[in-house]
Amino acid sequence: MINLPELKDIDVSGKRVIVRMDLDVEDDYTRLEFAEETLDYLVSKRARLILIGHKGRPEGERLPELSLSSIAQVLGGIVGERVNFFHDITGYEVEKRVKMLGEGNILLLENLRFDKGEEENDENFAKDLANLGDVYINEAFANSHREHASIVGIPKLIPHAAGFRFIKEVENLNRVLVSPKRPVVLVVGGIKQDKVGYIKSFTRIADKILVGGKLPLLFGEDNSNPEKIILGQLVPDNEDITIHTIEKFKEEIAKAGTLVVAGVPGKYEDEGHRQGTKEVFEAIAASSAFKLAGGGDAEAAITEFGLNERFDWISVGGGAMLEFLAKGTLPGIEALKS
Repeated sequence: MINLPELKDIDVSGKRVIVRMDLDVEDDYTRLEFAEETLDYLVSKRARLILIGHKGRPEGERLPELSLSSIAQVLGGIVGERVNFFHDITGYEVEKRVKMLGEGNILLLENLRFDKGEEENDENFAKDLANLGDVYINEAFANSHREHASIVGIPKLIPHAAGFRFIKEVENLNRVLVSPKRPVVLVVGGIKQDKVGYIKSFTRIADKILVGGKLPLLFGEDNSNPEKIILGQLVPDNEDITIHTIEKFKEEIAKAGTLVVAGVPGKYEDEGHRQGTKEVFEAIAASSAFKLAGGGDAEAAITEFGLNERFDWISVGGGAMLEFLAKGTLPGIEALKS
């Protein structure tokens, strides 16, 4: 069991509270709503909120298209309060704006990755950020597999806690690792090479791993555990799994006590290649097993097929979920425990 300091157990009344959020969104702002409970609680406690996060990969450059300025209005609509934006991250002008914050006021700072110190986990950058607040809250589970200044640096310097959504993420993912109902079946898809390494490490927790997407191609002949790892056969253009594989996957899904989805079996956005994803996901949704999914593509497909309400938990994390399941923790979790 992972014990984390919780927001409800820390005094935030009237204090300057730095909230690390997952702001890496494009046109779909649904992910921002996951922080609503935490933000509403802090506003109710009349805390002075400083919101921080990143967008894209600017690598230390100030790229206008990756500014967080447009997100302020969206956040304001979610919490029902005005969210002011300031176009910098640290420095005298930022400090002045923070000092001007009244109780219950909210300030959103610019993209953290406009400063190289964020991704380099620069100690001085972390100190500059920490000096803006009295308390730090991590509500960015999806980013907590990164050893970046705003994830692991700030908690070393000021009192800290996990946000409400963060706690729920850890609790639900932990159900897969701690005494899960068996068999545990993982459905993994997509095209990312790093998933192959994760799949091999998942053999310690899973009874069966069903591999679709382009991942079977990345395995080649290197399947050292065919009893557990079932590599899907692909249609000739490699954009979906075959009907035979769909049926094989559905057989394993029907036996499962716990189901974890990380990625999609095929190119479901294409009408001619959605059969694999649709049938496999519908079989998962119909199961009485504990059902958990994560990652942008899986979440989008589940929404596309109207299956959201039939999953027990949909994680905001893609890479973070995979790393947590592989290692049982994340850098961001360890930072909060310290």
